[in-house]
Amino acid sequence: MTLSVDCYLLGPTNDAPNSRLSGTWGHIGEPHFHPNTHECYGIFQGYSTLLIGKINDGGGIQVDVNTGDVIVLPAGTAHSSLRSSDDYRYIGVYPKECPKWTNEMGKRPPASFVQTIGAVAMPQTDPVYGKQGPLVSLWNAKLKAKL
Repeated sequence: MTLSVDCYLLGPTNDAPNSRLSGTWGHIGEPHFHPNTHECYGIFQGYSTLLIGKINDGGGIQVDVNTGDVIVLPAGTAHSSLRSSDDYRYIGVYPKECPKWTNEMGKRPPASFVQTIGAVAMPQTDPVYGKQGPLVSLWNAKLKAKL
């Protein structure tokens, strides 16, 4: 199997000289989600334990990420860092044409975001492997988040 990877040059900004959005992040302990875009982390330094899928107490899953890992968070997926190394850093990657993300902290009822989350288009390519990558196959399995 031969994989091809699509590369895109993103326009520069003051925040990130090679991207139109802020580029690198570290430990963010506040649980939050983005109802209007998907998000991809590429961990390039350190490690963290992320809490995925829960804003309020209880529930969610803990995922350990380390240098070299990539994680994709579908629109509406709550996430935060529970603990991280002091040097933990990742690059945030967002779909082409995505809007500036909005941060939601779980103050409004989840049902109020169903339409916004549902309107976010499925990714056309895997952020690492391109069109032949596993993300597209998984997404096309029509899995639905429980809100």
